[in-house]
Amino acid sequence: MTEIPDDRYDAVVDRIEEGLATLELDGDEDRYELVIDEASLPEAGQHEGAVYEIAVEDDRLVDARYDEEATEERSEAAQERFDRLSERPPNDDEE
Repeated sequence: MTEIPDDRYDAVVDRIEEGLATLELDGDEDRYELVIDEASLPEAGQHEGAVYEIAVEDDRLVDARYDEEATEERSEAAQERFDRLSERPPNDDEE
C-alpha cells in the first residue's frame, strides 16, 4: 500500500463495508485511499459520498471534519449529471 504523506486532505467516503470506511483523498499530485473504522467518523457523515476535511499523520486519520455543505453540493451535482445523461436524445423523426 502507498504511504500517505502527513498533511491535510479533502476526502470523500467511497464505500462502507463491514464497519470499515474507505476514504478517497486528493493530494496535490496523487490520489490516496485510506481505510478506517467507520465509527471514527462523525455520525452525520457515516455514509457514502460524505465529504470531509481530514488530517493524516503516519498513515492514520488524526482529524476529520464533516463538510455537510460540500456533501450536499456534490450530491446535487451528481444528480444533475445523472439527469442529463438519462435524457433521451432527440430522434430524427421528432424534430
